[in-house]
Amino acid sequence: MGQVKAWLLTGDVQRLVVVVSGVDSGDTLERWQFNVSLDDAMADSENSMTAGNRSAQPAASQKKTLKEIHGEIQAIIRQVTASVTFLPLLNEPCSFDLLVYTDKDAVVPTKWEDSDPCYIMNSQEVKLRSFTTSVHKVESMVTYREADEWEL
Repeated sequence: MGQVKAWLLTGDVQRLVVVVSGVDSGDTLERWQFNVSLDDAMADSENSMTAGNRSAQPAASQKKTLKEIHGEIQAIIRQVTASVTFLPLLNEPCSFDLLVYTDKDAVVPTKWEDSDPCYIMNSQEVKLRSFTTSVHKVESMVTYREADEWEL
């Protein structure tokens, strides 16, 4: 996770995806996607800084308190927890993988390996809340395999 943190701090992460797969079937059952982008105010500030204006700061109105950020994250966690009401039951042992989508020029350690995107065919998608910090904007969604009638 240290590498993911480093990529987040440098703005190299575009998307984080948690893939839930059936151990027995190998099928992707759920795909939790978190699109990460630099907040526009921060990006403008970085562009100003690289242009030689080292004193550039994001607008004060864009700054969020830690309490506001925690409140938005808590709202997403509550929404993820409440998703059990619409997600199909997982009827087999499961494992999960973390997929990290980075910029092309990001330095990737040799122990990391490429993976397929683990898309789910004939799936349902639910967009979840988004949140912003003073640096990042995160939009989230879950994609899941629709339960067959005989599985209900």
